[in-house]
Amino acid sequence: MSSGFYKIEELYKLFVQFPFICTDSRKIVPNCLFFCLKGDNFDGNLFVNEALEEGARYVITENTNLPKIDEIIVVGDALETLQQLAHYHRKQLKIPIIGITGSNGKTTTKELIARVLSKKYKTAYTQGNLNNHIGVPLTLLCIKTDDEIAAIEMGANHPGEIAELCQIARPEYGLVTNIGKAHLEGFGTIENIIETKTALYRAANVVFVNNEDEVLKQKAEGYEMMRRLDDEMIISYYGKNTEISGEIAEMNPCLVIELFGKKIQTQLTGNYNLPNILGAAAIGHYFHIPADDICNAIAEYTPQNNRSQIIKSKTNTIIADYYNANPTSMRAALENFLQINCSQRLAILGDMLELGEDYLREHKAIIDFCEANNLKTIFVGTHFFTLKNNRSHFFPNIEKCNNYLEREKIQNQLILIKGSRGVHMEAIYL
Repeated sequence: MSSGFYKIEELYKLFVQFPFICTDSRKIVPNCLFFCLKGDNFDGNLFVNEALEEGARYVITENTNLPKIDEIIVVGDALETLQQLAHYHRKQLKIPIIGITGSNGKTTTKELIARVLSKKYKTAYTQGNLNNHIGVPLTLLCIKTDDEIAAIEMGANHPGEIAELCQIARPEYGLVTNIGKAHLEGFGTIENIIETKTALYRAANVVFVNNEDEVLKQKAEGYEMMRRLDDEMIISYYGKNTEISGEIAEMNPCLVIELFGKKIQTQLTGNYNLPNILGAAAIGHYFHIPADDICNAIAEYTPQNNRSQIIKSKTNTIIADYYNANPTSMRAALENFLQINCSQRLAILGDMLELGEDYLREHKAIIDFCEANNLKTIFVGTHFFTLKNNRSHFFPNIEKCNNYLEREKIQNQLILIKGSRGVHMEAIYL
């Protein structure tokens, strides 16, 4: 196999024997298969010997200038080989695979779906946000032979990427959370985002569609008419004439929702999370999870990784929603924030990145929205700072913002913190 002439079937036999994949030479697990991936700032092909010394059983590399030993497998493209291996593994699986994508809320929705399905099935699902051209193959290769169902999150930042991921994962079921202005720098237009995300509808046999989202409804119905006239492929949720619907009963600041005739106290904030919850409930219902179990799974779910987390500090209550941000999710978070019954509130907003040439216009729209609603706001980052005025507080970076917060000693406030990951809003000190 060291000659470079091999078949995926042969590599798969090794994977069955040593079913753990590593792509980071600093995190080698004994007897793993180490794939030498490369990017703009790293090249795993430089660490073949180190990986073997740390205990890797086989190394899959593009480096041809290495000893010809069985433990070194030379390939033309390590990433493509990883994807082919994942696809081959997927073809061996005889379980339902659900694909989840969307501009906002896909990780929360995936986590909710996984918890609902876990009430009845041994469920495999994407860990964290391993949802790209590397993460999806790694997730597939983590699915074990005794798993009964899988939920695979799929992300995209350029046209056609979801279709590519669907070629690898072959999801039979699909859910698109929504379409928003995310990664416009890579996509170029909102139309490209729509076409890319709804490629999941083209790939899946059954799709779960938010009945309140006209764009998604039209796309799903269009693909249904193109593909089959006699079969029902659309399962609608949320709103009138759907099997699964619900509404918000309270929000102070966590949601209490009415579902299946019951009130559920969730640990999620944001009315934008209602369709995420209902999407998970719809999938649970389709796969015959009892209503009580669905409700319990939703109530038990605690958000992590700075996605709509409620954090109680010594002096304030913080809505930590700074895993990422784009104009759509920023506006939704602010609208929700304004609806919460609270006498003292403050928004601390960081730059939204990867917006392309419209970035200043989109940041100006957020500033205008906050000022029109008389929302006390602190803006952080170079984009917002370029648009500074005398009506709100603007800081070019986190350090200067923290200096201000330390002087002001802000107390007894409900505080929303939101911004793109690259701004590092987690470093805000309150």
